[in-house]
Amino acid sequence: MDRRLIWFLVLLAPVLAWSAVNPHDRLTWWLEVFPVLIGVPLILAVQKRFPLSSLLLVLVWCHAVILIVGGHYTYALVPAGEWAREWFGWTRNNYDKLGHFAQGFVPAILARELLLRTSPLRNRGDGRPSRWTGFLVVCVCLGFSGFYELLEWWTALASGAAADAFLGTQGYIWDTQSDMAWALGAAILAVVTLAKVHDRSMAKIMGK
Repeated sequence: MDRRLIWFLVLLAPVLAWSAVNPHDRLTWWLEVFPVLIGVPLILAVQKRFPLSSLLLVLVWCHAVILIVGGHYTYALVPAGEWAREWFGWTRNNYDKLGHFAQGFVPAILARELLLRTSPLRNRGDGRPSRWTGFLVVCVCLGFSGFYELLEWWTALASGAAADAFLGTQGYIWDTQSDMAWALGAAILAVVTLAKVHDRSMAKIMGK
């Protein structure tokens, strides 16, 4: 197995194990951690055919930790978010906004990697990626964020009051819209700030 993946798993497994012990709400834990339980095995399954760049692996690990911590406490009760709420005088725990920031930032690099390694966007004729890449990546991330909000809505309809902790609106009527705005802004930030770093990271993996 790729040494990078070994470190990925070694550093993630203890966090996941901690999170699974006496979470605040077991249903919320499953709902929040489910993407990790699906995504990590998928990364392992495709590692030989499609090894991820080191940059993307680091970002996926960070996103997974955010989800796992949120699953343990529920997003509305994460201690770091409570500390920030008291320090800045906020009216709510904004840890969920960190989660939605990651939901835009990390998938942006994932979408960019998939597009540049598997589609005609990888080369516009002069060896450089198509100018459309950034725009399409942001569109993918905004679409994914919107779809995730629909999933949250469907979950709430299916499980009733048990989904309150999963939704984490905390009485904020614009929660859905602000979640998508955070994801959108994060996707744009990722494309603007990490494009060159990401290109170098992909070049190393594709050169193997």
